Amino acid sequence: MVSIRTVRPEDIDQLYAISLATGDAGKDAAPLHRDGRLIGHIYSAPYARLHPELVFVAEDDEGVFGYISGAFDTAAFEERLEREWWPHLRQIYADPQGDPALWDADQKRISAIFRPKEAPAVLFGQFPAHIHMNLLPRAQGRGIGSALLDRWIENARANGVRGIHLGANVGNHRGIRFWSSRGFVPVELPPGLASETTVWFGQSL
Repeated sequence: MVSIRTVRPEDIDQLYAISLATGDAGKDAAPLHRDGRLIGHIYSAPYARLHPELVFVAEDDEGVFGYISGAFDTAAFEERLEREWWPHLRQIYADPQGDPALWDADQKRISAIFRPKEAPAVLFGQFPAHIHMNLLPRAQGRGIGSALLDRWIENARANGVRGIHLGANVGNHRGIRFWSSRGFVPVELPPGLASETTVWFGQSL
């Protein structure tokens, strides 16, 4: 039986594992990384540490196998990351040097710790909240993603959130189909802000 619940501290290692197992445009990123915690440092663990009330997990008899994380106020969350999350990691890792075109996967993720890839601020007016969601393969195609998303949106609406945005890797075709089927629409950004690697979606609540 599957249950959807708020994240607990003991779930965080599994969030790291799920982040790695889905970190290559929805596929397993473990072959790309020496440090398997880097993706989780960016996309899951800070939410569970700083805003656990906004992280929901899917769990069955085998354990946690999917999560949705996010923040109601993206700008405020990015400021909090600068105060409370990134400084410690910047003491652990060395800022990559040299030509970024020659960096390996670990160096690219570490660079994002020193220079976080923030969403275009133009999104925040209409879609101030943002989310990340990842599911292990055994969760996919079973309605688990929809259940997690419904839980997060229900919570957001109850707290007066007026819109949500998210970024999907252009290579994650399954993910793009899912978000499109759940009422998210691609957001056309002003010239110079569009990304070659990310499709930005928004949904008004």
